[in-house]
Amino acid sequence: MDVVSANRVPAARHALDILKLLSTIDVPISAARIQGELGLPRSTTYHLLAEMVDAGFVAHLPEHKTYGLGLAAYSMASAYVTQQPLVRMATRDLEECARLVGGSGHLSRMAGSEILYLQEVRAPGATSLVTEVGVRLQAHKTASGRVMLAHLPESEVKAAFDTAGGENFGFLKEQLHLARARGWDQEVEEISRGQASVAVPILDHLERPAAAIAVTYPVSTPADRVEELIAALRQAAEKVAGKMYRQREK
Repeated sequence: MDVVSANRVPAARHALDILKLLSTIDVPISAARIQGELGLPRSTTYHLLAEMVDAGFVAHLPEHKTYGLGLAAYSMASAYVTQQPLVRMATRDLEECARLVGGSGHLSRMAGSEILYLQEVRAPGATSLVTEVGVRLQAHKTASGRVMLAHLPESEVKAAFDTAGGENFGFLKEQLHLARARGWDQEVEEISRGQASVAVPILDHLERPAAAIAVTYPVSTPADRVEELIAALRQAAEKVAGKMYRQREK
């Protein structure tokens, strides 16, 4: 066994054990209890807790000398809780939209200055693309990213654009204004040669972009079929938003 495996794998496992323990207890607990519950050496326990506090996965309450889950851990849990229902609710309609044009359907969300693909479905014979689940692309260079950016405050858009190293913010603002006005965005051969994409946002109860659904199809697809696709995507997005967010307001 190499040195990296011998030293790092147990540490990673112990860190995960600490997170699991903290997630099962409703109140912050002491380092001594963590050490005792998990059977860890005292020095190891404090070293791991210090690292996890620095990373935001554990919160330290010095006045009580206790530890609980940090914001980073809650953010990950929240992302999972949100993403999985979105994937389940969107997949069937996305498959139907993809079949309209013999293309590939995608569900994505914002991840900083990028979009993260959560789901991909393909109609029979559809071209294989780079947009598989887990792939990240710069948001401002994709229809899905732009249609989500179009529903964010300009300060957030500018921050994402600068982080991604964009060069013409004025042009992007024009694109986003159009996307927001018509409710969808399109890219033609910006990502894959011979392919175009149409994307619409899924907006939450605050009218912020929770995700986007899109379909990529051959550029030779008739215009009337693309219009039909846009209508189907908008209907699907509204359906998912209604189930995920609108009902919660009642």
